[in-house]
Amino acid sequence: MKVIDIAIKDMTRSFRSTFALIFMFGVPLLMTGMFYFMFGGAAKSDQGFSVPVTKVVVANLDTGGPGFEAASSAFPVGTKAHSLGDMILTTLKDKSFANLMEISVVDNAEAARAQVDGQKAGVALIIPADFSQRFSDLNGQATIELYQDPTLTIGPSIVRSILSQFMDSMSGARLAVSVVSKQTGSTDPAVIGQVVSQYMASIPTGDQSAALLDLHAPAASKPAANTVATIVSFIMAGMTIFYAFFTGTSTAQSIIREDEDGTLPRLFTTPTTQTTILGGKFLAVGLTVVVQMTVLLILGRLIFGIQWGSLLPLVLVTLSTVMAAATFGIFMMSLLKTSKQAGAVLGGVLTVTGMLGMIKIFTMGSGSSPAWADLASSFVPQGWAVRGLSQVMNSASLNEVLLSCAALLGMSVVFFLVGVLRFQKRFA
Repeated sequence: MKVIDIAIKDMTRSFRSTFALIFMFGVPLLMTGMFYFMFGGAAKSDQGFSVPVTKVVVANLDTGGPGFEAASSAFPVGTKAHSLGDMILTTLKDKSFANLMEISVVDNAEAARAQVDGQKAGVALIIPADFSQRFSDLNGQATIELYQDPTLTIGPSIVRSILSQFMDSMSGARLAVSVVSKQTGSTDPAVIGQVVSQYMASIPTGDQSAALLDLHAPAASKPAANTVATIVSFIMAGMTIFYAFFTGTSTAQSIIREDEDGTLPRLFTTPTTQTTILGGKFLAVGLTVVVQMTVLLILGRLIFGIQWGSLLPLVLVTLSTVMAAATFGIFMMSLLKTSKQAGAVLGGVLTVTGMLGMIKIFTMGSGSSPAWADLASSFVPQGWAVRGLSQVMNSASLNEVLLSCAALLGMSVVFFLVGVLRFQKRFA
């Protein structure tokens, strides 16, 4: 068919142009690659956030006391501790914290501080000799010294959190003893032991150390996306759509260029009808954009590891975008008469409409962009294309994707009808 022959001829001319190839494929990949390597190529990383193991050195100088000995019989079976400091050390050494802390023990406070100063440990925990005694004294105040490397933040915070929760749980027993002592006026160790026993029986049993710091991943239907991968994915999506519309318009520019060169009027004098000639050129515009978007989507997956989403919604959005980009180019060229005007459109109008359509990318929104961004981008076809591709990438429902496709197709019909009528009138 002559329509296909004309389309293939125009496409061949486009793909023989080095400048066109760089503009269609090189620039979008280069722009995305800049952001990809800016983040150290981390877009492919699917590793979650990991907390470095903190080396903790403990100087347990606690000698215990009568009050602690009276209450220790009420502690869970298997608790072997002669002082509250021993209980703290046992808790820190629990296997549930092995991926957070590496515990070592020294004999005195000076040695513990020296290890931190020499960067052999990140945190030094110094438990004073009278810690149990002061804690057991209802009027006393027990303190622990936490000596840390000033360059560290996460590790010391974790240690401090574990200690705080441990002491909070022990303070509950102390408050219970305080209330009973005030009501009965008795400080008999036997009474204290009974109160502690009843208090310990009232709290949940099991591994108490595991309850001090509950580390788990939030329940979700799918793993949280890597932040850098998300950024690169949306940038690649935006670049693909942005330059697809440039390709549609620049390919349609061949109609004006051939008109100026005189080749198009001579072609109209041949037996081939004007409808066939224009139809072939319009088809070339659409097929060129199809090739461009298909190649960019495949390269985006292979080079940057971008997950574009389910195949069917992706195909629907891609075809709708192709039609919108092709007919938008035909529409814009039908309004112009010279190549100089076409250059202004490529450099100005398409840049403005493209940037307007990519507001959702700039505000880093697939579903979290502000309302004004959604409204502004809905006035241009690029905005609906970005919205549709974003919906596919975020596994939106088919109805939402179809709405974006319908908007693109509706605009395409208007662009095509206006463009065809204007070209037919010009070459009548």
